[in-house]
Amino acid sequence: MKYYILNHMSQEEKISLFRRGRAEVSKAEEAVRPIIERVRAEGDKAVKEFTERFDGTKIEEIRVSQEEIEGAEKKISRELVEALETAAENIAEFHRRQIPEEFSLNDNGRELGIIFRAIPRVGCYIPGGRAAYPSTVLMTAIPARVAGVKHIAVATPPGRDGEINPLILAACKIAGVTRVYRMGGAQAIAALAYGTESIDRVDKIVGPGNIYVTSAKRLMSSEVAVDMPAGPSEVLIIADERGNARVIAYDLLAQAEHDTDATCILITTSEAIGEDVRKILEDKNLAEREEAYLSLEKNGAIIIAGNVEDAIDFSNSFAPEHLQIVTAKNKELLEEIENAGSVFLGNYTPVASGDYASGTNHVLPTSGFARAYSGLNTRSFLKSIFWQKLSKEGIEKLSKVIIPLAEAEGLKAHADSVKIRVKED
Repeated sequence: MKYYILNHMSQEEKISLFRRGRAEVSKAEEAVRPIIERVRAEGDKAVKEFTERFDGTKIEEIRVSQEEIEGAEKKISRELVEALETAAENIAEFHRRQIPEEFSLNDNGRELGIIFRAIPRVGCYIPGGRAAYPSTVLMTAIPARVAGVKHIAVATPPGRDGEINPLILAACKIAGVTRVYRMGGAQAIAALAYGTESIDRVDKIVGPGNIYVTSAKRLMSSEVAVDMPAGPSEVLIIADERGNARVIAYDLLAQAEHDTDATCILITTSEAIGEDVRKILEDKNLAEREEAYLSLEKNGAIIIAGNVEDAIDFSNSFAPEHLQIVTAKNKELLEEIENAGSVFLGNYTPVASGDYASGTNHVLPTSGFARAYSGLNTRSFLKSIFWQKLSKEGIEKLSKVIIPLAEAEGLKAHADSVKIRVKED
């Protein structure tokens, strides 16, 4: 891991950390464009061909049958089913509290208001590959269901046998998913955006993925709404002398094991903590995945800060996906956090709690996009609609504002549409 003294860091060193996760998107887009075009032109045929090419399996049916979904729970342990059910309820409880209130006002002949409606059709992308991510099914589909989305589709890559992991299917049933498709990669994003013979078109696509999935979402954003820019996972931990070095080391490893592009940073006011964490991470037997150590070597950093305030300033500039605060004052420091996807306070709150079961969402902005984007939430699946009603008195009062402004902008018909109402008896 790289080792820095915050006050001695050069601008170049800071920039190299801040620009994490900026993969070569342009190259990925070059590879993705022809895939998107073929899916648009050829539909199911292209999806099946790309599934065989990239996932190594030939599939007959893209859509998973309801019988397969219903039978998935029998293929996994009761313990896992109960874990999924408990996590689902915690996630639903937290996201139900995010439903916004409609309101209206009535004043001087004006009635104004706002109403909320669920997006009709949503597609949830669930990554596959070496692992199954049932937690991501819960994190994407449950907020959609809570918001009132009627059509919730899941797209996820099949295994070599052409089947979907039963953990994924069990999570789909628990989360209230209405369609499951065995397809992944850029072809899945294109199919959800355009629709095919067997795949229903959606209005919004959410969920994480690799650089090709992310590039496809970006390219398809003119056809369909998408959730947020996303890149490799990341964590920034702020700790003082009260931090537990061994706990911190495992938290860094937990994030690093996602992939070799993950970014894991400890910024601490204690040189002793920093040194202890560095020594602990020299043990290459703590994590099973070699990726964890490759990630720490490539993108990991320990930074010594003069005080907690400097550490907070660094974090706000970095805008981490996951921010852990392990100091004498944890919750008090929350007021000073401006940019972060999700914040974890104290020694007993690992990122894994939010990844699986506490109830907050784990689909979060990365690569500094937490400066402007929020994590996935119930409102991600809602749209607001304004309404208004004016009385004769209301339009007469507003005419004194509307007419001169419309005429000043050279929009005579706008002004006339008001004048003709005001002149009516």
